[in-house]
Amino acid sequence: MAQRPQAVATVMVDEPFARVTEWRFAPDAETGWHTHAHDYVVVPLLDGALLLEEPGGVARTVPMRAHAPYARQAGVEHNVVNASGHEYAFLEVEVLRGPHPAQ
Repeated sequence: MAQRPQAVATVMVDEPFARVTEWRFAPDAETGWHTHAHDYVVVPLLDGALLLEEPGGVARTVPMRAHAPYARQAGVEHNVVNASGHEYAFLEVEVLRGPHPAQ
C-alpha cells in the first residue's frame, strides 16, 4: 500500500487552558494514528469528507460542513484521512483544563 501524504498541523494558540491547531490536508493526506489526551472541538473550515480509521479495522467516511463544529471527549483513537478529493482544513480546539471556578 502506498504511503499517504501527511496532514500539516499549525498551532495557532497555545495557552495553559486551550490549544488551537489548524489542520490542512492535501487530497488523501492523513494525520497518522493518534489518541486524544484532551476533550476537543473540531471546526471544519470547508465542506468535504473525512475517512476515520478506528481501532479494530473500522473505517467510516463522514461528511463535513464548513462552520458546523462537533465535540469529542478525551480518549478518541483514530487516523483521519482527507476523502474530499480536494484540499481540506479544520481547526481543532483542545480543552487543556477544566472550567474556572466561579468568582
